[in-house]
Amino acid sequence: MKNAEIASMFERMADVLELKGESLFRINSYRRAARVISDLTEDIKEITEQGRLRDIPGIGESHAEKIEEYLRTGRMSKYEEVMKGVSEEMVAMMQIPGLGPKTIAMLNKELGISSIAQLEEAIKQGKLKGLRGIAEKKIENILKGIELYRTSQQRIALGVAFPVVNRIVEKLRGVKGVLAIQPAGSLRRMKETIGDIDILCTGHNGREIIQAFVSLPEVRAVLAAGDTKGSVRIEEGLQVDLRVVEEDSFGSALQYFTGSKAHNIHLREIAKKQGLKISEYGIFRGDKKLGGRLEEDIYNTLGMDWIPPELREDRGEIEATQEKRLPKLVELKDIKGDLHVHSKWSDGHSTFEEIAQYAQKMGYQYCVVSDHSKSTRVAHGLDEERVLKEIEEIDKLNKKLSGTGFRLLKASECDIRNDGSMDLPDKVLAKLDIVLGAIHAGFKQSKEQITERIVAAIHNPYVNIIVHPTGRLISQREGYEADMDRVMEAAAKTGTALEINSFWDRLDLNDVNARKAKEMGVKIAISTDTHYLDQMWMMQLGVGVARRAWLEKEDVLNTWPLERLLEFCKAKRKVKQGLGIRV
Repeated sequence: MKNAEIASMFERMADVLELKGESLFRINSYRRAARVISDLTEDIKEITEQGRLRDIPGIGESHAEKIEEYLRTGRMSKYEEVMKGVSEEMVAMMQIPGLGPKTIAMLNKELGISSIAQLEEAIKQGKLKGLRGIAEKKIENILKGIELYRTSQQRIALGVAFPVVNRIVEKLRGVKGVLAIQPAGSLRRMKETIGDIDILCTGHNGREIIQAFVSLPEVRAVLAAGDTKGSVRIEEGLQVDLRVVEEDSFGSALQYFTGSKAHNIHLREIAKKQGLKISEYGIFRGDKKLGGRLEEDIYNTLGMDWIPPELREDRGEIEATQEKRLPKLVELKDIKGDLHVHSKWSDGHSTFEEIAQYAQKMGYQYCVVSDHSKSTRVAHGLDEERVLKEIEEIDKLNKKLSGTGFRLLKASECDIRNDGSMDLPDKVLAKLDIVLGAIHAGFKQSKEQITERIVAAIHNPYVNIIVHPTGRLISQREGYEADMDRVMEAAAKTGTALEINSFWDRLDLNDVNARKAKEMGVKIAISTDTHYLDQMWMMQLGVGVARRAWLEKEDVLNTWPLERLLEFCKAKRKVKQGLGIRV
């Protein structure tokens, strides 16, 4: 699909226009269009061909014309005009988290800096010190941003790769001769970022399967095409490798190429002590092959139960299976509702009715409308009056839904202010089914300040979930500094949940923090932070994080039936603040 390509062009245009000091309205319109296009799950080419392009909120007539021109000719004249006079090195600088276009323009004017290499050299020589708006902390953040940029260039976000791989696998599944096919590598382990994409399959006539693979319409360059292996670069700029293996070795190859390296090394050490040898071709005692058709053959021969791919990081999973104490991990089918969805009332793009219908199609029993509160003005946050009106409208809809087995829940993604108080008064929060506490501003506050804000919100009797708890964006920023041990202690003490935000660029909490939360007795909500309904598929990503964190069904709020979920929320309100009673 051209989605990522076009979104990237619009985002670059916005960056360059800001660098040139152009109108903020134009800049934001391009940024919004880029965000809308990157979030689409449908092929923008198909949408355009069906005449639906202008129906997409955020895509204006001007944007549509540029998209149509690009799809028709492979060029976008406005893009070329905007980029004129700006080098690729300058564009790369704009991708550094924490280094905005205004700062880049100032550095270019004052020091002639026009590349990352020049920027690093200037920092090394101390040339940035004393420049307007450049304090020591700023320089430190720029260096961190450069490191984060370089890391992100080497890795692919899971949320970008996941739908691409699914699309390719489904197409290849229908190819004649394919018997079984499965993604491997860090994607199968659901790591938040991955390297190149690896796919394994088994079947008859490997050459024909490879030829079908390299001939897929999304392929832009064929890097290799043999009898058993093909390697291509696709539209999104990603490299995808396909291996065709013997049916009798498919399981062992899948285990080998799924990894992780540390997990596989540990397995091989255990095998060696038992006089066994493991390879991508099978598990052997001497020359005798003991198994390899199934992944289970490898683990069972070693006296273990099969280990889910998400756990294979050598973080205790091998010892757990040896001792028969592997957790029964939460599954996507266990999820009964989404606890973080935005509507048109703030910065979402769907009505209450549309949200309810979509959630029902997904098989959910409930869904939470959690629009922003008033302080998040850029998202058209709701003040007290609008919150009360929203409650009234949701109540009306729920009366219509009576008897369907589905309910829309009333909530707010309520800002946590700088002093730790909530953005809406308790008397309004008390009328909601669920309250989500969130930080959207003040990211540069000290670790102590941020921690105190979150802990204060956790002790509010109406706050049920702290959402995207570290504020990080995988491709853009590390997040604010917070003492997560203190946050989790407060959450466990008060019966407040923490969120795994499933949005592809957040995945926040990450797997390490989510596992720590479980160990400290904190419940987890897995939510999508949906602004467009087709983003609700990302629940799969959040479940992947939860599985990597060893979470079971009982650990996750939205695997619970509605009444139990509501009772969890009400229980905190019954406890007087400060008593330290866990509910």
